[in-house]
Amino acid sequence: MEDDAPVIYGLEFQARALTAQTAETDAIRFLVGTQSLKFDNQIHIIDFDDENNIINKNVLLHQAGEIWHIGASPADKAVLTTCYNKTSDSRVVSCAAVWRMPSDWETGSHESPDDSAHNPQTLELLCHLDNSAHGNAACVLWEPMGDGKRVISLADNHALLWDLQESSTQATVSSTATLEGKGQLKFTSGKWSPHHNCSQLATANDTAIRGWDLRTMSQIYCIENAHGQLVRDLDFNPNRQYYLASCGDDCKVKFWDVRNVQEPVKTLEEHSHWVWSVRYNHSHDQLVLTASSDSRLILSNMVSISSEPFGHLVDDEELSEGEDNHQEDKGKEPLTDSVVSTYEEHEDSVYAAEWSSADPWLFASLSYDGRLVINRVPRALKYRILL
Repeated sequence: MEDDAPVIYGLEFQARALTAQTAETDAIRFLVGTQSLKFDNQIHIIDFDDENNIINKNVLLHQAGEIWHIGASPADKAVLTTCYNKTSDSRVVSCAAVWRMPSDWETGSHESPDDSAHNPQTLELLCHLDNSAHGNAACVLWEPMGDGKRVISLADNHALLWDLQESSTQATVSSTATLEGKGQLKFTSGKWSPHHNCSQLATANDTAIRGWDLRTMSQIYCIENAHGQLVRDLDFNPNRQYYLASCGDDCKVKFWDVRNVQEPVKTLEEHSHWVWSVRYNHSHDQLVLTASSDSRLILSNMVSISSEPFGHLVDDEELSEGEDNHQEDKGKEPLTDSVVSTYEEHEDSVYAAEWSSADPWLFASLSYDGRLVINRVPRALKYRILL
């Protein structure tokens, strides 16, 4: 169908950092951070115009260095965090900072003289999450339901909980947790749980996944060999508080019930290379996106472990309304887990996939060559879920 067709946007630089703009619930907006060694790096603000199927973009300069991770404030759409590399004393260090977009960024590229397009505006630095004492920053996580005042940074083997002050121009560490053990332990990624009053964190290091209680900063569970190789990404089911998805370099995607960490509840083996990103749909948790170095993005329908395993039962009134509802009889059987679609618009490693915060049926994926693709959940499945 025509309007299931993907929309593709190419950045001129390589990129691996993507996030949906969480605080923006009206416009379909994604933020992309570039990774260029030669030029000033940029944040591309990508607005998708659903009616006309076109992308509008604005560019802000991020002069601090190449961007490895990007996060959007859940409360203020002008505020974001980045983790970036910079060279200091001929060593590369990874830093983290909180930034604000200039207030007039939307008009910025149209106002002034003709050269304005070549002089994009610059992000305003609010504060550094200064972790030089704690090592290299891997990612910054915003409190999921928060007011934009609390973030966690993962740096080497430290998890640091920061309080941002009113203007976000100062950050203080309120508590820390440290990964103890043999060797050079390092966090690779983490996810702040939206459940339990936002008091839990899940982290990945090497092949292990750990859960932390943020009130005591102590470990609450550990899945020792969650994957055969490095764990790349984690995501919590938004509707089932104990369910966690993970993916890694063993090409697998696994689903865990963290109350019983001996075995995963489900394992997906659809990718043929490292899996970099796993994301639950915020509204319909049976829909799961995974992105991989096999250049593919896969949308799976994990009905058996979703919050509504048997779909949604149709009542008689709805039945009599539609004449051509051949699907109705099937709607009552329990659905089986399946791969819905495999998307092959990328030609390079797909490092990130994100669902839109404004439209639950829309998602973006980003590959290293700077290609951003916006896709929709296939119509037939959307109606099957809704009806």
